[in-house]
Amino acid sequence: MQDSNGNADRLARTLLPALAFPLLPMLCLAAPGGRQTSQTPKISVEVKTVTVYATVRGKHGHIVTNLTQNDFVLKQDGQAQAIQYFARESNLPLTLGLLVDTSFSQHNVLDTERQASESFLDQMLRESKDQAFLIHFDRQVELLQDLTSSRQKLQSALAELQTPQHQPRRQGGGGGWPPQEGGGWPGQGGPRGGWHKQGFRRPSTLLYDAVYLASHDEMKKQQGRKALIILSNGVDRGSQETLKQAIESAQRSDTIVYAILFKDDHPFRPRGGFGGWGTGRRSGGFPGRFPREQGPDGKKILERITHETGGQLFEVSKKLPINAIYAQIAEDLRNQYSLAYTPEPGPSAGYHKIELTTKRKGLTVQAREGYYAER
Repeated sequence: MQDSNGNADRLARTLLPALAFPLLPMLCLAAPGGRQTSQTPKISVEVKTVTVYATVRGKHGHIVTNLTQNDFVLKQDGQAQAIQYFARESNLPLTLGLLVDTSFSQHNVLDTERQASESFLDQMLRESKDQAFLIHFDRQVELLQDLTSSRQKLQSALAELQTPQHQPRRQGGGGGWPPQEGGGWPGQGGPRGGWHKQGFRRPSTLLYDAVYLASHDEMKKQQGRKALIILSNGVDRGSQETLKQAIESAQRSDTIVYAILFKDDHPFRPRGGFGGWGTGRRSGGFPGRFPREQGPDGKKILERITHETGGQLFEVSKKLPINAIYAQIAEDLRNQYSLAYTPEPGPSAGYHKIELTTKRKGLTVQAREGYYAER
């Protein structure tokens, strides 16, 4: 090729690079043997589907069961999410954990709690589908019955509920927590409840430890609907875990927590023979009973645990006895909506806030407030 001035070499040097550059991407994809391959590495991303169980109530507290998927609005961290799965669940398998406070403050109400719990489990558990476990907590946390669908085993475990001064030393491996090998909990020389010094010690109520252990060691391994029911006055003394850690453990295991506040207006005061104190004066100069202290508000503590996990707090009274409370909890668990979504955009590790509402006015949605995305 030659221009009017006969400068062929200069024209060739100008055109050849322009013709070659568009071919470079295609040449880069060419593989030996004429096949084309992409050099972009494959990235495997695990997408978490988040499930939210919800109970909806009307203005007068009645449960609403006729809503559809289009009636709900779901947001994560303030951003609307597409609901990918929806069902009105009343028949899914259920895992229940019963956490009973057996500290001195509950001595006078323990028999009532035991009887009501037996009746509740009899009515709630379907032997072919549901399972439950029983934990008691005072100065130690003890798993009295691991997960089972047997009502008989659960009743036998409930019969063992006693406040510490009447509690016989358990023989063999029955007192270990957690139940798997190498647990090292009460009865096995472990730290949780077994670490206290001999002699006088302030009474302990390891509420936070009980919630943490039940969630982390039992519930986290289970799938589907999961709920803990706490029977306590809500006051914690001596736990290694904090309130925040207990709530986080329940949230990480996708567990709803209900609480039954059962105040004892006439707390039991043990006399004589326990840790060197009784009706006389003990070494610290106090009379034979503990001085009254301004402690934490147990009701507010239980309200926080239940609210942040999607459950509800009930307070026992003459108008609302414990049997009626158990009936309400059973109604809640039998009439839940199940909603699932895949977070968009993909969530970073840590806590993410969930907001579930309805488009219908006058309805209240009871559901968990958030979840933790794992690293």
